[in-house]
Amino acid sequence: MTFRAISIIIAVLLGVLALSAYTVHETQRVILFSLGEIKRMDIEPGLHFKFPFINNVVKYDGRVLSLDGEPDRFLTAERKNVTVDFFIKWRIVDTALFYRSFGPDENNAYDRLAQITKDEMRNAFGQRTIQEAVSGERGELMLAVRTEVNKIARQYGVRVVDVRVSRIDLPAEVSESVYNRMRTERALVAKELRAQGREEAARVRANADRRRTVILAEAYRDAQRTRGAGDATAAEVYARAYERDPEFYNFYRSLNAYMTTFNDKGDVLILDPRGKFFRYFNQSEPAPAGE
Repeated sequence: MTFRAISIIIAVLLGVLALSAYTVHETQRVILFSLGEIKRMDIEPGLHFKFPFINNVVKYDGRVLSLDGEPDRFLTAERKNVTVDFFIKWRIVDTALFYRSFGPDENNAYDRLAQITKDEMRNAFGQRTIQEAVSGERGELMLAVRTEVNKIARQYGVRVVDVRVSRIDLPAEVSESVYNRMRTERALVAKELRAQGREEAARVRANADRRRTVILAEAYRDAQRTRGAGDATAAEVYARAYERDPEFYNFYRSLNAYMTTFNDKGDVLILDPRGKFFRYFNQSEPAPAGE
């Protein structure tokens, strides 16, 4: 046998061996076919062999896959359009059923899953208002959509791990209407707060004015009481002084009267110099008692 013949035989054997061997990765789900009929499913990872031209292998990605849905418009319970952008996390759980549903290419499942999800989201958004879908009930909405999508996807050998809304946009006319309503609501709240502030301010001012009036009245009362007590004390002192020396008291009072009367050089008085007012000018001796 020539070297060329040996080389041909070795090449053929290597080719047959290459066609007979296949590998399965840990992230793959594999189906082994025998003349078009499923023979084995979910083969364990590693190196395996098959009969060339009799057996063939179909491999799928067994990990959780992502599907980014095209943004679509949905009607809410208020009959207003919202544009929703969403994504889906899914994986293959029944390889044979998945193959019968979508064939050897797993990408064929994307359109079907996207359509199922859109239909369920349309139903879910149609039962809720914009505020419910955007805020408080958003988590409940996504849970309801995922549950319903899973019920349908199960017949295709698929399990939907999660459905999430990444963005919700309002059409321009709806956005303006929502913003106007929000402005109106905020304006009403601000007006109410201002009214409450004015009411509280009036209450504080009235209370302050009342306290001011009370404080002034009490201060005036105490001042008058003190002044009265002072006047009484002064009168008592004057009375005791007068009783001790009436003549000196009269003299002291006359001096005060002189100082008050003759305060200005231009003052002119027309009085009888012999009157009692000038008696301390006219005599150096004290006047007799009783005069």
